[in-house]
Amino acid sequence: SPSLCCRIDVGRMKIELFADVVPKTAENFRLLCLKLLPYRKDGVPIGFKGCTFHRVIKDFMIQGGDFVNGDGTGICSIYRGPFADENFRMKHSAPGLLSMANSGPGTNGCQFFITCTKCDWLDGKHVVFGKVVDGLLIMRKIENVPTGPNNKPKLPILIAQCGEM
Repeated sequence: SPSLCCRIDVGRMKIELFADVVPKTAENFRLLCLKLLPYRKDGVPIGFKGCTFHRVIKDFMIQGGDFVNGDGTGICSIYRGPFADENFRMKHSAPGLLSMANSGPGTNGCQFFITCTKCDWLDGKHVVFGKVVDGLLIMRKIENVPTGPNNKPKLPILIAQCGEM
């Protein structure tokens, strides 16, 4: 399975993707990490580098990846728009699992979240496609930042760099 590394303002997380179980979802995330999309904004390739974790809920999850609007409303994917839920074989059974954020069936795009605990009520609704294999303490640091309205961190938590290992 491919491994990716994200350097965030507060540290570094290594992520393993479940490409053997959910290849389309894993590839979408991988290419967004590497900015290998045909899309450009003002001539610059788009992807996760430079976007923020825009939603943080202690004892639940940290959410990011909205490089479109930065607030949880943006959808973009390597498939040109929202894409279908690939399968729900992997479960939200532990902290550190990477899952697609969506607004209902078939609305996957660029947004993802990382579980901070077991979240079995999300099974069958959100596609788990990877896990944090190094950097759970960084996830905990993000989980504990002060937040304001809509669970938005009071200070930006920026994805400074991301790429393959």
